[in-house]
Amino acid sequence: MTAAARTQADTSNRKLDLGPAAELVSKEEGHRQPLAPEFVSLEDFSPLEVTYDFGRVRREDIESGPRSIWRYKKLLPVPSDVERHPNTDPGCTRLVRADALAEALGVKRVWVKDDTGNPTHSFKDRVVAVALAAAREFGFKVLACPSTGNLANAVGAAAARAGWDSVVLVPSSLERAKVLMTAVYDGSLLAVDGNYDDVNRLATELAGEHEDWAFVNVNVRPYYSEGSKTLAFEVAEQLGWRLPEQVVVPIASGSQLTKVDKGFRELGEVGLVEPSPYRLFGAQASGCSPVANAYKEGQDVVQPVRPDTIARSLAIGAPADGPYVLDTVRRTNGAVEDVSDEEVVEGIRLLARTEGIFAETAGGVTVATAKKLIEAGQIDPDAETVLLITGDGLKTMDSLQEHIGPKATVAPTTEAVDRALND
Repeated sequence: MTAAARTQADTSNRKLDLGPAAELVSKEEGHRQPLAPEFVSLEDFSPLEVTYDFGRVRREDIESGPRSIWRYKKLLPVPSDVERHPNTDPGCTRLVRADALAEALGVKRVWVKDDTGNPTHSFKDRVVAVALAAAREFGFKVLACPSTGNLANAVGAAAARAGWDSVVLVPSSLERAKVLMTAVYDGSLLAVDGNYDDVNRLATELAGEHEDWAFVNVNVRPYYSEGSKTLAFEVAEQLGWRLPEQVVVPIASGSQLTKVDKGFRELGEVGLVEPSPYRLFGAQASGCSPVANAYKEGQDVVQPVRPDTIARSLAIGAPADGPYVLDTVRRTNGAVEDVSDEEVVEGIRLLARTEGIFAETAGGVTVATAKKLIEAGQIDPDAETVLLITGDGLKTMDSLQEHIGPKATVAPTTEAVDRALND
């Protein structure tokens, strides 16, 4: 029995409750099909995406809701009682007005969306929370994923909180901090010899063999990816229910950028914001920049690459949503750029010394890319810009160990301290 057939059998005697979610639609030709744990259309073999029948959504209802992403449940594919089930309840992270960073970059206004404050210290808690809610409704009991690290942390924590088993696959070269942060939840963590693309292929095969496993970014991917919209929802609400003019987004699979765009558009559709122009910019590391390469070459096809970068959370050589990123940045008059590992480290340090925010390597990519785009004249220095910082620097300490440390080692005397400070 296929996953779809099993789900139909399990839900035949009850109405599926995924809130306003109506159908799945293929991204290429718009073929429609019922809601199910499927991620590729059998009609045109393109990714499936959730469509909605939104009812009335009011600002005051959202503002009086829980301090988590569930305040936006009327805009997400989750059950109407989602907040009553054990989950990590991510979201409502701070939007920091970054005046010192803006001055360093030579622009008028910068905001930093600091998602390091989520339960496992990355934005992945958002997408996993939505995936778990949908998976529960479909009748799954095991939460699983292939991951470059942050997703592994989020799946381990969410499964533990829900009382589920978890199966997490990661590249064997993953940063030690991310391995430990996943293993502590005591699920089934497997290190795989190979890069993320090898791990992802294995997960896809396993998803076909284990129909009771909800692979958050495989068989329930259409629901999982919708969680990234909550970044757009929060930014707009935190800005006083308006859209920013420019947003810089790190690119791994590319889903986050396309879903931020979808979130902004849906806010306008339901009347929560006044629709206004915005530009989306994608950020990649040069050691894994297939989308940036395609953008610069004017291509519509993203050619896979073999990753070689310290920004391992973005090291997806064959990004599933790469072509849709290209469509989105071109439609919004944005761009996609890449930066070297040296620039990534400097981006981490620049954000830390100007705003006191310690970002992982993906955040260094975002800051460094913004700097590069500003210097190239592609980002408008007079327009309000939001930078998405998606993970905590404590997860990628190894990327900095050769670059920073104590200024000096001194004797325990005031004279020694004075000499060191004056050298």
